[in-house]
Amino acid sequence: MSPNFLSPVRPIIAGITFVFAATCAHAESAHGIAMYGDPALPPDFVSLPYVNPDAPKGGKVVFGNTGGYNSLNPFVQKGTSPWQLRFWTHESLMGRSWDEPFTLYGLLAESVETAPDRSWVEFTLRENARFSDGSPVTVDDVIWSYEVLGTEGHLRYRGLWGKIDKIEQTGPRAVRITFNEPDRELALIAGLRPILQKAQWEGKDFANASLHDIPIGSGPYVVDGYEAGRYVTLRRNPEYWGADVPFRRGTMNLDEMRIEFYGDGTVLFEAFKAGELTAVREFNADKWQTQYNFPAVQRGDIVKTEIPHGKPSGMTGFVMNTRKAPFDDWRVREAMLLAFNFEFINDTITGGVQPRITSYFSGSDLGMQPGPATGRVAELLEPYAGDLPPGAIEGYALPVSDGSARNRTNIREANKLLNGAGWTIQDGVLRNEAGQDFTISVLLQQGDTESQTAIEIYTRALERLGITISVEQVDSAQFAGRTAELDFDMTFFRRALSLSPGNEQRLYWGSQDADTQGTRNLMGVASPAVDGLIDTMLASETHEDFVAATRALDRVLTAGRYVIPIWNFDIGRIAHVKELKQPKTLPIYGDGPEYMPQVWWYED
Repeated sequence: MSPNFLSPVRPIIAGITFVFAATCAHAESAHGIAMYGDPALPPDFVSLPYVNPDAPKGGKVVFGNTGGYNSLNPFVQKGTSPWQLRFWTHESLMGRSWDEPFTLYGLLAESVETAPDRSWVEFTLRENARFSDGSPVTVDDVIWSYEVLGTEGHLRYRGLWGKIDKIEQTGPRAVRITFNEPDRELALIAGLRPILQKAQWEGKDFANASLHDIPIGSGPYVVDGYEAGRYVTLRRNPEYWGADVPFRRGTMNLDEMRIEFYGDGTVLFEAFKAGELTAVREFNADKWQTQYNFPAVQRGDIVKTEIPHGKPSGMTGFVMNTRKAPFDDWRVREAMLLAFNFEFINDTITGGVQPRITSYFSGSDLGMQPGPATGRVAELLEPYAGDLPPGAIEGYALPVSDGSARNRTNIREANKLLNGAGWTIQDGVLRNEAGQDFTISVLLQQGDTESQTAIEIYTRALERLGITISVEQVDSAQFAGRTAELDFDMTFFRRALSLSPGNEQRLYWGSQDADTQGTRNLMGVASPAVDGLIDTMLASETHEDFVAATRALDRVLTAGRYVIPIWNFDIGRIAHVKELKQPKTLPIYGDGPEYMPQVWWYED
């Protein structure tokens, strides 16, 4: 054969080589990945900036939950499990730093690699990654976990699976995920999926597992004992594989953590005062000031710690189910907001100390600005002008009362709106043209005394409008079931939001699953504007466009009047035994599920 047999194809080979080289130049393996820009920590970082890398190990602590549980599998839709389990017993390929808006660093994976457009992401597993039973974490486990969670897991895990074009093994410890739509956040979301052990579930029904089928994880803790509905004990695995991984160094320091379950918050607080619990989080500023003066606090045995943060307010309040009348009419929802005398209720319950949530992203740069929409925000809203609720473009602010018990001006405005929506007083009762009474039920969880007090005050105002309101108090299991089945008129609602909102926004208020049982979109938002703005936000390539899209989304949601907002949890408050210590440096996200107890330690 002639030595020049490759001559005809050399230009083609050269072109392929150039493209491959160019791709590799931009798709380099890295120790971390950020939503925008580069990770703040260098490849050789020792530990996260808000931990004590030399924190001692040891100590036994007891925490309290209200309600009960009937499952120890937090990854499926069926049942109610202790919320802490998925944070303590299982791990993902990457871990999130809470000192950056949205940045991940290697955990089960030692490195991450992406295409320049993030159309795919590749993770390389650490060679020493192990499950709690000592078996290695393999690529096969990873691929199976994505599939089973995406098809049989809890709804919060299913959205990603529909956006995966293919998932494949690309090396002995490497797995590549290719996406079927442009979305820069998908590479990060993929890095946060919990990894389960495939072998454990062979021949078993994952989605309908019994209480005794506790998922095996790779995390620092394993379930050591439990009694259904009463307690769960977790112990730190002495053979935990990841103790020296930089992301883990200085974290998960406690030897044993026990979760006790109580009927309501009042009983839990009394148990803490009696010395039965190690720490509690307090969300009421007035209670923090007036009821945390019991003897153990005065002696110094209990310490009160306040933790500031820089995250958005999120949304907390009473959500209205817009899937059915009367809350399918924005005028009715605005009337409900007017009748809710926040200033008086806030003064009664929190002493007026906690500020009101004014929008979904209030308190951050992502929150909507006052007045009419301008600039890029106005441009983003304009295509949806015909679909937007009143005030989204012109400007909207929550009603403010005069602070008196009667709230006369707002009640008059509420009455006008109700009349305009076809509801009038007939024989002292508010009825529509069909003669149907305006009757609603508020679903609350037993032990939620603050919500109960707020609704009691609210009821008196609604009665003046001719509205009949009743309260249904149910246990935690029934509450979870009723809300999952969308069986409520109004209920308590909480959505915490981050400085880097992303695909979870579709879960919270996207129309795709608005009518699906188990949806996180409790209010039933089904808006082309909301869907479109979430898409724009996710496709943003610059931080400026991302902020504009989020501010526009915040306007549409707030002007939609889906929730009656209450007070903002602007400061984290933790009361704890003096032996429980925390690092001096705080993350920008402040307190949260992955702060206490993860980075605290016990010191005699």
